[in-house]
Amino acid sequence: MSLKQSAILLVLAGALVAGGYLMFGGSVREATTGATSEAGGAPMVSIDLPKSLSAVAQSGKRLFDENCISCHGPNAVGQEEIGPPLVHIIYEPNHHGDEAFQRAVALGVRRHHWPFGNMAPVEGLSREDVALIIAYIRELQRANGIN
Repeated sequence: MSLKQSAILLVLAGALVAGGYLMFGGSVREATTGATSEAGGAPMVSIDLPKSLSAVAQSGKRLFDENCISCHGPNAVGQEEIGPPLVHIIYEPNHHGDEAFQRAVALGVRRHHWPFGNMAPVEGLSREDVALIIAYIRELQRANGIN
């Protein structure tokens, strides 16, 4: 193997390590979102909260707090050993579009990105309700540089 090939492999390996850290080990931002939730899991990421939410996102937050917070934690920061953060690069719109959220709520989803169990369907939410929750999550994501 030539010196040039070795250098290229070294750079690629470093990029993979850095990318893995950002995706699975690093927090999204430095602002805190609160302590452990009632369910008991420690937050998985720290985020910046938007200065304000649109009316649609405010409605979505209410629905999120009623239906999603027990697994995904306050402000979608996740909970260690319970459920993943939704304010995370994995859930950016180009990787998990809005329909992925719709399908996860309606049909459940098999574990694939995180070491948690499968997500069961969430009963009692309409597509319109889920669209409001998605609006809330997307505003949180944008406030944290996830577009």
